[in-house]
Amino acid sequence: QVRLVESGGGLAQPGGSLRLSCAASGFPFSVYAMSWARQAPGKDREWVAGINRDESDAYYADSVEGRFTISRDNAKNMLYLQMNNLEPEDTALYYCGAGRWVVDADSLAEYDVWGQGTQVTVSS
Repeated sequence: QVRLVESGGGLAQPGGSLRLSCAASGFPFSVYAMSWARQAPGKDREWVAGINRDESDAYYADSVEGRFTISRDNAKNMLYLQMNNLEPEDTALYYCGAGRWVVDADSLAEYDVWGQGTQVTVSS
């Protein structure tokens, strides 16, 4: 059974940090590209960051470049998103996704499965 479970969300102050985790199971994690996406209330889901199978390449949306870092541990089947210098605009439900044949990392349609999400709220 393919499963992605996100954790690590919560309340942070502007300028603060959070680290999201995504535990993968039921599929060969190391051969899948992975991404994080987010959805704020009343808005469409947007891609945030992606990483290829062996962590040799990482990609970021302009809105998070320089503040967020995506990483993975293939030995543990884990994906991470380190979020620094958080802004109120980062408030959203954050999802991790897995894709076997991803060509365009920022295309949500290329990912085969998504988790249920973890809530991030940035507020003073």
